[in-house]
Amino acid sequence: MFPIAIAVASVANGAGIGGATFLSPLFVIGLQLSPQVAIGTALITEVFGFASGVSAHARARAIDWKVAGMLMAASIPAAVAGSFAAGYVDDAVLKGILGVGLLVIAAAFVRHKADHAAQDASIARGEGVTQPSVARKIVTSDGTTYEYELCRKAEGRAFAGVGGLLVGLISTGLGELNSYALIKRCRVPSRITVATSVAVVAVTALAASVTHLVEFASAGGDALSTVASIVVFTVPGVIIGGQIGPQIARRVPEQRLVRSLGWLFLLIGVITLVEALA
Repeated sequence: MFPIAIAVASVANGAGIGGATFLSPLFVIGLQLSPQVAIGTALITEVFGFASGVSAHARARAIDWKVAGMLMAASIPAAVAGSFAAGYVDDAVLKGILGVGLLVIAAAFVRHKADHAAQDASIARGEGVTQPSVARKIVTSDGTTYEYELCRKAEGRAFAGVGGLLVGLISTGLGELNSYALIKRCRVPSRITVATSVAVVAVTALAASVTHLVEFASAGGDALSTVASIVVFTVPGVIIGGQIGPQIARRVPEQRLVRSLGWLFLLIGVITLVEALA
């Protein structure tokens, strides 16, 4: 799990998506954990990986903290609600929800090129942003200046709320929905989107993981010892990967990264659904 955690955190922090998207199905399928324990363990691991990523993105001054705060206001309470709800959902149903969620994410990521081209065409025709927008300017530590419009704020909060609920319920969804809302709907530069999304997911995952831990402690049994036996290896790995991820965000073309992740999520989603049906 140590080298796997390094790889997962590197990709997750580089793409601005939750590392639990990879870890939850891995724990369910590979380690045969119950979905609730797998989700809680993945979220705890993700918190440390994304905290490391936040520090790296913050040093690069690539996080738009105003946007992050706006999204967290919706995602955190929703994540807590989702975490409590997960304790009352059957394991097979949770597996099914996780599998379907991964397939939906995969479809959106694989179609990234076509969607981006269609959006460029609509903007060329004068379509697209119809709500009042707010100009934003971010200057990163390497001197690069990013200027963009923050549009559809209510829509962005709604996506963050749904994503937060999914984080608590199945450990994934927030980073992907943030990317959709910011990159595809508002055309925020991918580097700023990734950095900001990492910060939002880190704090939201912290709230969700604490809620899961409270439930594990109150339920008793060996759930807490199982979680501890895994995170002792995954946490050091994701801390290392969190420092590598921002280099990926800066060097790898957005389209190639997103579409590659889409195919990977498609494979994981299919395997997870087969497990649920079995």
